[in-house]
This record gives sequence, C-alpha cells and structure tokens, in this order.
Amino acid sequence: MSLSFENKVALVTGAASGMGFAAEGAAVVLADVNEAAARASAEQLVAAGYKASAIRCDVSDEAQVKAMVEKTISSFGRLDAAFNNAGIQSPVSEVADASVEEFDRVNAVNLRAIFSCMKYELLQMRKQGSGAIVNNSSLGGLVGIAGRAIYHAGKHGVLGLTKSAALEYASRGIRINAVCPGIIDTPMVAGMLTSQADAMKEMMRDVPIGRLGRADEIAAAVLWLCGPGASFVIGQALAVDGGGYTVR
Repeated sequence: MSLSFENKVALVTGAASGMGFAAEGAAVVLADVNEAAARASAEQLVAAGYKASAIRCDVSDEAQVKAMVEKTISSFGRLDAAFNNAGIQSPVSEVADASVEEFDRVNAVNLRAIFSCMKYELLQMRKQGSGAIVNNSSLGGLVGIAGRAIYHAGKHGVLGLTKSAALEYASRGIRINAVCPGIIDTPMVAGMLTSQADAMKEMMRDVPIGRLGRADEIAAAVLWLCGPGASFVIGQALAVDGGGYTVR
C-alpha cells in the first residue's frame, strides 16, 4: 500500500515538539509557537532534500491561525492534509481545587484551537473539494482519570468536534478523523515524568506493552489516516496507546 503524498501539501501544528509527511513526498508547513524550533526542523528537512517551511503560530490566537493557513496556501497553492497536533498539559488537580484560569489556558490550546484550525483548513479544502484532517486528541479523550479533568474535558471535546465535522464534510471529499495517543516519548511527557513522577508511574503501570510510545508511531497512524488506505474511514478516534486504558 502506497502512502505517497507526491505533489500534496500538508500542514502540521505543534510541529517543533516531535510528533513524516515530507518523507512521503509532500511539501510540509511546520507551525509552532516556538519559531526557532520549527525553523530548525524545517531546515533539517530541506537539507535532506525535502520540501518544508516553518511558520510561527500561537494556535490559541485565531488571527494567527488564519494567517498560518493563508500563508500555507499562498506558498504552495493548496492544502491536502492537516495534522492539528499542538497541545499542552495541565497539572494533576481535583476539580474543586482547579482554577477557571487553568481551564481556560489549557482548553484555549487543546480545544478552541482545534476548532480554529479546522475552520480555516476547511475553508480551503471545501473550495478544492478534497482534503484530510487529523485532530490530535488523546487517550484522555476516550477515558477519565482522576485528577485530569481539565485536560480530559478538552480532549473529549476534540472528538465531538471531529465526529460532527466529519459528518458535515464526508460527502464533499473531505475526511476528518482523530488520533488518540497514549503516553508518548515527547518533550511534554518528559516534563511530566519529572514534575508529576508519581502520577506518571501510576499511568505507566496500565500500559500492557510496557514502554512509552514513539513519535514516529503516531506519525505513521496520522499518515495512514490522511492517505488513500483510509479512504473509507470517517469520524474515527484511533487509539495508539500500547493497549493501555482503552483496551481494558
């Protein structure tokens, strides 16, 4: 089965944090709030012979999201695939002890930004009559875990957005799905392993495969969902979690 994205254009948010359209032939736009890291990743791809560019974007700012998509289109003429990957964590906290400010901070990135990204991506894809979008939810979008209510609320919301939008656009040549990673070896998780060590040890005990997932394993799932092999897959939440919480 070919995953080739030759002559296609892909947009990835949160692209500086480690979550391979380029290897499959696509022109890739890497967007991240950390412009230096996104630019370094893009330069590495270009040096290896791939087509890539970087954009600074704070996805919690709708104006920046609009500009990100517009720049992608002005640079490459179209948008064929998007992975809305950017996300942040929240500290472990009981609901009664959590603040509204923390809820708003986390879900401005984890939920509202997914809506903003989809909105502007879909405006272009609707014109084209084609495209594929994958939203990054989490195992936290499929289950509940004590102390994680703020994070899980947003990740559940991502699945609601994904399913509803998928129904709106399925008949118009646009497929929308979500990926639900488990505990993946990324800088964000590395920080959690340090700052929330006890909670992370508890979570790892529930991962039957016995290890952290890898970023390339998430990338492979996203590539499949965006590619022709998943042409009949609409509105799904694909768990990539090592057989953890979602299997039990």
